[in-house]
Amino acid sequence: QVPLKPGRSLMDWIRLTKSGKDLAGLKGKLIEVTEDELAKHNKKEDCWICIRGFVYNVTPYMEYHPGGEDELMKAAGTDGTDLFDQVHRWVNYESMLKECLVGRMAVKPIAAPKGEGFKNEIISIMLYSRTVLVLVVFSKLLALDLSLKKILNNVFGFYDWFQTDSLITIVIYTKQKDMNAELAIVDCEDKRLRGEIIVDDHSYLVEVGRCCNFACETFSLLVNIAEKVGKVEIILKKKDNIHWKMLGQPLEHHNTFIKRKDRGLFYRKCKLVSKMEVTHDTKLFCLMLPKSTHLRVPTGQHVYLKQIIAGTEVVKPYTPVLPFLPLDFKEPSHYDGAHIYLMIKIYSCGLFTQALDHLQIGNYISVSNPEGNFKKSQVQTSEDLFLLAAGTGFTPMVKLLNYALTEVSCLRIVKLIFFNKTDDDILWRNQLEQLVLKDERFEVQFILSQPSKDWVGKQGKISSSLLSEFVKRSRTDSKVLICICGPTPFAEQGVQ
Repeated sequence: QVPLKPGRSLMDWIRLTKSGKDLAGLKGKLIEVTEDELAKHNKKEDCWICIRGFVYNVTPYMEYHPGGEDELMKAAGTDGTDLFDQVHRWVNYESMLKECLVGRMAVKPIAAPKGEGFKNEIISIMLYSRTVLVLVVFSKLLALDLSLKKILNNVFGFYDWFQTDSLITIVIYTKQKDMNAELAIVDCEDKRLRGEIIVDDHSYLVEVGRCCNFACETFSLLVNIAEKVGKVEIILKKKDNIHWKMLGQPLEHHNTFIKRKDRGLFYRKCKLVSKMEVTHDTKLFCLMLPKSTHLRVPTGQHVYLKQIIAGTEVVKPYTPVLPFLPLDFKEPSHYDGAHIYLMIKIYSCGLFTQALDHLQIGNYISVSNPEGNFKKSQVQTSEDLFLLAAGTGFTPMVKLLNYALTEVSCLRIVKLIFFNKTDDDILWRNQLEQLVLKDERFEVQFILSQPSKDWVGKQGKISSSLLSEFVKRSRTDSKVLICICGPTPFAEQGVQ
């Protein structure tokens, strides 16, 4: 992020979008934009960007962009979808830039697939996941009477369902022998069933609507995982003991296997059940998942919170933590997967965190599916683990610490180097110090940039000389993993 000029905050941008000013510059008209026309608008004073087929005039947004003008200019006059997805796919640009909408990109003609190779082309088109191409896929499927289930069976698996008088069981055969509870995400509400199975950077989706009523409001969803054979069972209780003729009406993306980044984020509403102070400006929020939701956030991954603020959707990422650091190296028994804990710093001028802080117990907030690229296998093959954290960059380290000390026996050193401004800012200091006493492999080093006169520990900011003092191998040939999280300048300096 870069410092913004006074009057250029997110709230100021929201006010501008509601002022009635013509931000798109077309007096309310929408146009079809060719590639040549888009390329002409590539200057700071005249900048158009295409995201997922829609073109926006981001010229008036330049001074409000938290990442700075230079970041926006990387996509000036071009299709910036890939760049956008790399940096912040979670941002609801449709809501943020709706008053800057110029129009839709002109669609190029698509050649129809021919001959025996059509089956493979269907799969590649599905993975491409553009709306117009998906329409071509389904029209061709109908015309040629091909079974999408058989095609998916070749690359992933398939699903089936059966029933008793009181239960519905959906079975998904994934062909993945390393299935676990974190790879299955299921939501059932408002006569809609959505089951997503994660397979590396792809996902398979079962999604049907207009179902007969499930008794979701009184029945906790049951998801069984047969890890060795890769089978996932979703068990739901019927509201009425009647025979179902069909599972439900297939929705648009039902029975598809595509890249996760093309899937889009799915949200469910979670209830705020508690809010506890951790430090003077940081609180631990406990959110309860709906009873009809099965969701386990993997270690090292994050979720997005979504709130409507002044009529605009605002989204921010947060990494779930444990309710406390388990000193017996086991997750607390009451941490049953029904709750999500988030450690959030409340900024005095932060639009989103102030809105969170004003939530009352019993209020709801939208929580997304997990995202992230961290793999536990990276820890499993390491001997020395160093964690560099600044401020709330400590949050991804909480579950990682628990996992490393509980399940990775090959680790000889697990060291947390924790940077903060003052000693009052240190999150869970007492718990960390107790953890040091419980496991001889664990060390913690607190480093302050603005210490009090009474501070006797290390002082300074992240630097190569400081890190060389604390990041030392247990052996000359040991395998080392270093994880870093904090503000962008901190992370960049740490990488250097």
